[in-house]
Amino acid sequence: MSILLSPAKTIDLADCEEHYISPTVPIFESKTKKLVRVLRKYKVNDLSTLMHLSPALANLNVERYKAFEFPEVARASSFYPAAKAFNGEVYKGLSFSSLTPTEQQNAQDKLFILSGLYGVLRPMDLIYPYRLEMGTKLQIDPKTKNLYAFWQKDITKIIAAQPHKEVVNLASTEYAKSIDFKQLKKRVVTPVFKEFKGGAYKVVMMYAKHARGRMARYIIQENLTSVDDLKGYQVDGYHFMESLSTDQEWVFVRQ
Repeated sequence: MSILLSPAKTIDLADCEEHYISPTVPIFESKTKKLVRVLRKYKVNDLSTLMHLSPALANLNVERYKAFEFPEVARASSFYPAAKAFNGEVYKGLSFSSLTPTEQQNAQDKLFILSGLYGVLRPMDLIYPYRLEMGTKLQIDPKTKNLYAFWQKDITKIIAAQPHKEVVNLASTEYAKSIDFKQLKKRVVTPVFKEFKGGAYKVVMMYAKHARGRMARYIIQENLTSVDDLKGYQVDGYHFMESLSTDQEWVFVRQ
């Protein structure tokens, strides 16, 4: 099965030096270059407004886009494997660096990270540090007024072309909207993680993000081939609750 994840807003390069499998180049390099050319025109105040960033973060990303590069053998040290560079609860749950070489290759074959700048990333695709959320209202050209319009056809085509007949959507709503799921012609299941609080089951986003990464790791380590196998998922106290679930949205709960 294919697995979808969102990227993280923050990037941590401390864990990027060592890797087991050969790094790869992002699929949509030419489209990424087009976005970088657009973003290089933004000054600090404009980028701060566009991305809702503090002046310090806006300045950091203006400088990043000025210096932005693309993978070449001679400059490989400037780039970092996506699944190691992204930081945040999803990637703490995934813990890509602690996977074995075989598990990392399994992840490379079935895990797809949706990205506002790169479209789709595999775990070992080399990325340059950046910030661009999929929901950013960036006008690329007169006919393309946001990133969903820019990416949806290409991302959908890549996921549809995978040999896997099922998709586990562990991406956030913001990023999942970059795919036209009807066009995939595949079975898609979206797991939702809830905690029992105040007498009811509720989504607590910090825990839900971590659980998405943990489930992706579980699928990779167990080498699952059917989404139905997830009904037996019991990691970190979660279990499948059929009474709260639908055919497309599977709810996992814990006390």
